[in-house]
Amino acid sequence: AMAERVAVLGASHKPERYSNQAVRMLKAYGHEVVPVTPGRAVIEDLPVAPDLGSIVGPVDTLTLYVGPERSAQLQDAILALKPGRVILNPGTESPDLEKALDGAGIPWQHACTLVLLRTGQF
Repeated sequence: AMAERVAVLGASHKPERYSNQAVRMLKAYGHEVVPVTPGRAVIEDLPVAPDLGSIVGPVDTLTLYVGPERSAQLQDAILALKPGRVILNPGTESPDLEKALDGAGIPWQHACTLVLLRTGQF
């Protein structure tokens, strides 16, 4: 598989969190990872983008670790980012966001990033 540039929205610095495990596993699989979260400069030795608007250049995959209440507030920023695809991890499903992504022609899937990586489906 080709290396992708992956933005992890809701990245945590706490190792037990799935969003942190995703950052580490994406990195281990050779992807370029952009953790996105306010208030931290570095997560897992990677520079953090405080918000989606701070990301410069294209993003192949945006993987979501924020719930529907939060993603609703970020919907415009997600659409403006124009990621190649969006992965909605368990607990982040959002009919409103999914409809907006459909309208913008951005593919999305309900999946677990960790499972996709482990099973060679990322």
